[in-house]
Amino acid sequence: MDENVEPGLYIVATPIGNLGDITRRAIDLLGRVDFVACEDSRVTGKLLNHLGIKRQMIRYDDHSKSEDRERLIGLMHRKSVALVSDAGTPLISDPGFKLVREARAAGVAITSLPGASAAIVALTLSGLPTDRFYFHGFLPAKSGAKAREIESLKAIHATLVFYESGPRLAATLQAMGEAWGAREAAVVREISKKFEETRTGDLRTLAAGYADAAPKGEIVIVVAPSVDEAEQADDSTVERALKEALETMSTSKAASTVAKQYGLERRTVYSQAMALKNGA
Repeated sequence: MDENVEPGLYIVATPIGNLGDITRRAIDLLGRVDFVACEDSRVTGKLLNHLGIKRQMIRYDDHSKSEDRERLIGLMHRKSVALVSDAGTPLISDPGFKLVREARAAGVAITSLPGASAAIVALTLSGLPTDRFYFHGFLPAKSGAKAREIESLKAIHATLVFYESGPRLAATLQAMGEAWGAREAAVVREISKKFEETRTGDLRTLAAGYADAAPKGEIVIVVAPSVDEAEQADDSTVERALKEALETMSTSKAASTVAKQYGLERRTVYSQAMALKNGA
């Protein structure tokens, strides 16, 4: 990047735990922008101090008003402004989407620097299908609203990703288990920190495991996709579907298509497809 940072909005991902996870590009940019817009100057200040960077910080969080956005956007026409959240990628269950939308409408140049995201890291740790996923963020805190929202997500045929707090974790897992049955799931917490942990199992088992002791730290829940009862397949059904698919598709494509159709692990279906193709 050039020595002078052009005026505009720069969306900068910051570490979600281990400070070593920040990119060199992010460090370089934070050291040269005119202003840093942040949720909490105490949190961002610790990061900047760790990096040996001194920059003027401007508060921008969930409580910021339209006038605050207008002032920031006016500034962006003349100065460079980095937008950061307390941890991870801004706008992912953090404030910012209104700022980006209105800045774009105002003709502000916008650049996003890729980096850490707890949702993506948890998804990779879960061992659940990653070819199609739905990020939901936080569910409502009140039990009634939470139950209704969980029920509305029942039929989504994709791996589901949620953020949750420790005190609410067991109740959320229990509500999911009541609505969705014994779906496979993973609870990932304290990502990239000393006490990082991933627990896997069905929803009801995980709920029971956390019932007596609420865990600490930031938490991500990852839940396996739904499978329509009418489409739950035994081996013979999968074999028939594969034979039909192999008539018009490559082995790889046939395996992917059938795996998605029945909510199965692609590698397993691919092995069955290879066996059929080779006459085994």
